[in-house]
Amino acid sequence: MTDDELIAGFESTDLPVERFTHAAHVRVAWWYVRHSPLPEALARFITGLQRYVASKGAGGKYHETITVAYMLVIAQRVDGSRDSSWNEFAAAHPDLLVSKPSVLATYYSEALLASDRARRVFVMPDRVLDRDEQVPSASVGSSPRARHLA
Repeated sequence: MTDDELIAGFESTDLPVERFTHAAHVRVAWWYVRHSPLPEALARFITGLQRYVASKGAGGKYHETITVAYMLVIAQRVDGSRDSSWNEFAAAHPDLLVSKPSVLATYYSEALLASDRARRVFVMPDRVLDRDEQVPSASVGSSPRARHLA
């Protein structure tokens, strides 16, 4: 399936549930991040995902914190490699494609992600990286905050 076919199926909600795997979620998020500024990509993906799950009768499955946090991690990984194809991006970041344990386990406890509050609204991570731990990214970035995390 091409990127355009995936996005069209997602946005129209015609994409069959069995084809909207974890990897497909990540791929759609990656596509939005590559094609729009982050605030717009977030808004489009969140709106699209809520519409998609509602159309499939699974509106209760939407999770705000997981959605936003994954988008932010994907945006960090896309930075500097916007011209990469999906296959190149996926090969460079296979940890994003593993749903359990999720890459978010680096930042969030299971208890927090399981909370009703985290499902309803975005909640900041509750895990702090030790000074010696690496931020899981090909490139940490150059901001003062990013240098502090590294």
